[in-house]
Amino acid sequence: MKLSTAGLVLVTLLTVCLPQSANAAPPRIGHVVVIVLENQSFSVTFGKDTPAPYLGKVLTAQGALLRRYYATGHASLDNYITMISGQWPNEDTQRDCGVFKEFVPSSPQSGAQGQISGRGCIYPSFVKSLPDQLEAKGYTWRAYMEDMGKDPSRERATCGHSPIGAHETLNEATIHDQYAVKHDPFMYFHSIIDDRARCDTHVVPLDRLATDLATTGTTSNFTYIVPNLCNDGHDHPCVDGTRGGLPVIDSFLQKWVPQILNSPAFQKDGLLVVTFDEADSADSEEDSLACCGEEPMPGAAFPPGGNGPGGGRIGAVLLSRFIVGGTVSDQPYNHYSLLRTIEDIFGLDHLAGAGAAGVQTFGADIFGTGTRP
Repeated sequence: MKLSTAGLVLVTLLTVCLPQSANAAPPRIGHVVVIVLENQSFSVTFGKDTPAPYLGKVLTAQGALLRRYYATGHASLDNYITMISGQWPNEDTQRDCGVFKEFVPSSPQSGAQGQISGRGCIYPSFVKSLPDQLEAKGYTWRAYMEDMGKDPSRERATCGHSPIGAHETLNEATIHDQYAVKHDPFMYFHSIIDDRARCDTHVVPLDRLATDLATTGTTSNFTYIVPNLCNDGHDHPCVDGTRGGLPVIDSFLQKWVPQILNSPAFQKDGLLVVTFDEADSADSEEDSLACCGEEPMPGAAFPPGGNGPGGGRIGAVLLSRFIVGGTVSDQPYNHYSLLRTIEDIFGLDHLAGAGAAGVQTFGADIFGTGTRP
């Protein structure tokens, strides 16, 4: 059927003006970088008088601010594990695993999309994570942990974790080494740590990042960056007596974000996500809020947020050539959404909670007005 001129104009107007689904597929991104920071609530980080103006004002003006982005639990480790596997919090990961022990399933059967119930820390080899998915499709990944191996008597410089069954000694900063294994979720999957060569190649100190960013060929498709216990805002003051919190976070980002944004891979087709593990306090009902239909693990002793269903509103900032600066989204998202988005970018199945009905992929509310290739 041949449309009249008036009909063509009407179709064009409808295409431009009708709202797009917030769950539309993300653009053709080839490199994703995630920076995870610690223990800050949205109202402080992105408030009018933010102590982190580079993050809260400069970067939001360059990219997109997700005002309704939520953590999935308290304390730290359960959030990190959710980000890369979709597994829900359990009683041990909610307490940052004071003993580096095996995860014991409560049932031989796994739930939807591989969600499993039980207690413990190190997931069996049949529990898959995002790195397993990426490698199976031929994509590359690397995690950069600041200070890992800085004190060789404490942990290895690559794939650094305690012996299985040992009381955890790598969760607190020392004057010589501020690496925290509870902020390194890759150490909690047998599918990764059982292959020492693979783990050593992929989980490395942060000081290798600058060299890897130099060329597209040495930049991984998925890059995960975790500062040390001072620079991520966790400790304030820091173990050496210097200030911590959001001002130090800002300094860390001012050093690394420009290097990421100016790298060849990012300039080509990159996406940078900057977010936090959880809101400030599990004692606050507001800081234990959730979104997106988050559910607790069946039989759990207490809800994921301790005092509520989730880890509170933390916010996130996204930067990419596919995003128009100053974009603001009020679509509800959480750590499961982040995993789902990365899986959709690389054409992967949805693991565990990332496949839940209420979880949305970052969509047209973020990328809809950006420049596309």
